[in-house]
Amino acid sequence: MPLAGGWYWFDRVEVLERGRSLGQIALHDVPKEVLENLTRSRSPVAKVAMNKPTIMGILNVTPDSFSDGGQFNSLKSGLEQSQRMILAGADMLDIGGESTRPGADFVEPEQEIERTAPVISAIRETSDIPISIDTRKGTVADAAMTAGATMINDVSGLSFDPQLADIAMKNAVPICIMHAQGAPKTMQESPEYKDVVLDVFEYLASRIEVAIAAGIRLENIVVDPGIGFGKTQAHNIALLRSLSVFHGLGCPILLGASRKRFIGAIGDAPEPADRVAGSVAVTLAGIAQGVQIHRVHDVFETRQAVALWAAATGMGQ
Repeated sequence: MPLAGGWYWFDRVEVLERGRSLGQIALHDVPKEVLENLTRSRSPVAKVAMNKPTIMGILNVTPDSFSDGGQFNSLKSGLEQSQRMILAGADMLDIGGESTRPGADFVEPEQEIERTAPVISAIRETSDIPISIDTRKGTVADAAMTAGATMINDVSGLSFDPQLADIAMKNAVPICIMHAQGAPKTMQESPEYKDVVLDVFEYLASRIEVAIAAGIRLENIVVDPGIGFGKTQAHNIALLRSLSVFHGLGCPILLGASRKRFIGAIGDAPEPADRVAGSVAVTLAGIAQGVQIHRVHDVFETRQAVALWAAATGMGQ
């Protein structure tokens, strides 16, 4: 059967419980609701089809983001970078005005709006590309919607500001719900899980229920396991090896691992700018498990790799 209506199919399902696998079962033994979640074609996200890999370009209009902080935090530089990513083949953009790197300080909503709304308006004057606002604050999302944003990316999974769900519902826009253990300031101090894959799965399932109870349609929900957000390197690798599990939630999956610290640790690249090849490798590993949306700094390099993957495999075209 098709996996999430995408470029792969499957004929068996692995059954997991905390700490062990119970083995594989045939499709006719899979509960109907589980099989429906695994196979159902995903609705377009901000008018972008989910039947092939989608590239989301990162635009941090911040002075302190871990990889490119301070490079694009003026209106002119932010607009120029957005244009470069569009020309390089980005399917959508994700614009953030508050760094969520480990140890990052809180940014007041007014300052976050000052950083993000003008660049969104400027992009919208020349392009109709889908724009996601990367924020956990309702007032920031509201201002971004007014400026022309068409999606919300909430690293708190609707746990920081309840108003965010209402804004997503009223504007009928997609919202990405991400898992994070703790706030950015302290999340990397001592993250612990009983079983990181199933703990994250259950958390996301519970937040989907919260979103639906707030009036957000299932078709407008995207999930993100939150690589690097309150996770050790071992946690990140465990999640990457089991990304296909999250298709069981019935929503498109967003993978945001670009240039993160564990890539530098494994790939011997202390500087984030030197982690492009490792980031592309992680993207292709995600595509190999049917992940639909890939949030990346390096759009051209990722687009090139995806094009070669599609040519070599005949998939995702």
